[in-house]
Amino acid sequence: MPAMLNVLTHDILPVFAMMALGFVLGRGNVVSGADASVLNRVAFLMLQPALLFPLINKLDWHAFQFDAIALYAGCQAVVFALAYLICRYGLRRDRLEAWLLAMAAIFVNTLLYIWPISYLIYGEVAALPITAIVAWDASVTFAFFIITTDLMANPEASIRQSLIRMTRNPVLIAIILGVITNLAGLAAPVPILTGLDFAGAAAAPLTLFALGVILSRHPLTPNATVVVVSLMKLLMFPAMVYAALHLGERPMEWNTLIVLCAAGPAGAMSFALAMLHGVRTDVIAPVIIWTSTLSLISLAWLA
Repeated sequence: MPAMLNVLTHDILPVFAMMALGFVLGRGNVVSGADASVLNRVAFLMLQPALLFPLINKLDWHAFQFDAIALYAGCQAVVFALAYLICRYGLRRDRLEAWLLAMAAIFVNTLLYIWPISYLIYGEVAALPITAIVAWDASVTFAFFIITTDLMANPEASIRQSLIRMTRNPVLIAIILGVITNLAGLAAPVPILTGLDFAGAAAAPLTLFALGVILSRHPLTPNATVVVVSLMKLLMFPAMVYAALHLGERPMEWNTLIVLCAAGPAGAMSFALAMLHGVRTDVIAPVIIWTSTLSLISLAWLA
């Protein structure tokens, strides 16, 4: 118990505090929703690409346990499909809202929340499994949802128009450039990496702060959809990942840390995509609030 409390107070709460601070200042009208929207846009379009490119460019793929990543991805696919069907047909949510709610059930806030926490607890080497999941979610899962959400939100647009719009997305550009340069063995020049690291360091705190302000404008009372999606995120998804990782053999820390990752709160990206495409956020927002709050104890226990 003392070790769990130490992890909670020294490593998890300081990261969570940025979102909590934004929530409190938003409720107190110290920071407006308009201010937070600008901060969120700056973080999404400028700071997150600066964080993503060096991460992907410097990855050592040979150190990854790809079977563990594949099992994690398989669990994402299964839970996502179940969540979408339940939200769309059982809970009668609109198609695009159900799509993003299902994303919230499987897309963990790895890059902005779990990654900094894991580095505080385990350090860079021990947190390699978390880095692998961050790389997977950043380069594949997030890109998938950026593209599919854009296509679903703009069904009247031609494929050419959609491609042009997506090629202007800084996050996608950073992901693609990171993958290409990594596979080609091209290390980014040190001055560029220094500048990107300097800017990218602000991505997590600024995004979490802005998210807290924006979420403060939404009611906290959970309805049936919030409860179902939150339970799928906090219980079903990590339980399925835990069970799946019993297949095959790998270093124990990979199993432990990937389950830790799966137990994290719903990622803010589903909320950001909802805002970007004009999808209602009165259900997605409480899912993020409740999973972020309730995951504090489970993360401290698992860590």
